[in-house]
Amino acid sequence: MKSAKTHPSKVFVSAGESSGDLYASALIEALGKDWPATRWFGCAGPRMRQAGVDCLVDAHSLSVVGLVEVLHHLPRIYGKFRALLNAIEREKPDLVILTDSPDFHLRLAAKVRKMGIPVIYLVAPQAWAWRRGRVKQMRRDISRLLCLFPFEEPFFRTRGVPASYIGHPLARMIRPRKSKEEFFAAHALSTGRPMVALCPGSRKGEIARHLPPVLDAVTRLRREMDASFVLAAPLGFGARDFFRERISASSIQIIEGETWDVLSHADLALAASGTVTMEAALLGIPMVTYYKVTGLSWLLGRLLVRVPHYSMVNLIAGRGLAPELMQNEMTGERLAREAKILLNGGKEREAMRQGLAQVSAMLSSDVDPIERAAGIVREFFHEHIRQG
Repeated sequence: MKSAKTHPSKVFVSAGESSGDLYASALIEALGKDWPATRWFGCAGPRMRQAGVDCLVDAHSLSVVGLVEVLHHLPRIYGKFRALLNAIEREKPDLVILTDSPDFHLRLAAKVRKMGIPVIYLVAPQAWAWRRGRVKQMRRDISRLLCLFPFEEPFFRTRGVPASYIGHPLARMIRPRKSKEEFFAAHALSTGRPMVALCPGSRKGEIARHLPPVLDAVTRLRREMDASFVLAAPLGFGARDFFRERISASSIQIIEGETWDVLSHADLALAASGTVTMEAALLGIPMVTYYKVTGLSWLLGRLLVRVPHYSMVNLIAGRGLAPELMQNEMTGERLAREAKILLNGGKEREAMRQGLAQVSAMLSSDVDPIERAAGIVREFFHEHIRQG
């Protein structure tokens, strides 16, 4: 007899990053069109809460980067892990959806699988770049893996992981809310000089490491040009006060929660390697990328990582499209030097813009990635119900 159940009564959903919060919230909204009576609960950021998730743990509390840096936070993170696991055991959801943050979520997936609850994983862990041993666990614990990049599906499928390429959600989502004139007027910015977007990260630890050389670069650039410097503060963890404490003496404008507008209307972005580089690429904004961790984390990472580039923009382009200033190369002097080359125009700037247009075309698709993901999740759930 066919089951009368057409939608899950409860779904646990979790994201530990700002980008994951964005993608998960969009997926919840897409699924909610057909599943209006479903209760959503779990680890959520501000966008997921807006989408109706009952937040048991704040996503920002899990946002830590670095092999060594995370050690200090392990007791707190383990407490959050136990709280979420207890909630899953208590509520017994029909489905679990985990988004990015593999160090945390793959451990959770292993526990959930033992409860007999299927796991959908959105944003594939970068096992193709490092820690390939994770593939065996993913094959065992993940019911469906949703990939953002086209090369990921064949990598995982040939290794037995049920993966599907959906496309990159940002390719459809990203657009400014204000025109350049409206944005500059709203923030009293001068249209007569170039604007540089400062994007030092979305986690407090990485921002604290990146800000000193970024501020040094701003000081150096100011000596040689008249430009506006706008820091794109992420939404959700008291970012404005956090930044003001560190750049109070600088004439840098802090704009919170408007990263896409800041990037879209900038002439250049100084961007920490991560999702923001994809955002800049899709908006066609030339950039200098960088990243810094502790010395020990860097040494360990160098032993584990197997990719020719660190920035996702360069990985997709298949070449060093944007400058990458990693670890000791990330200095104010190097940032300023690379920024001047791109701000002065010429062949370097034009070549990067052409390359970014190619990257954007590679990430675009005819079908909305979130709608595609929602279709896969719905189909999986119905098949799961049919199989009892």
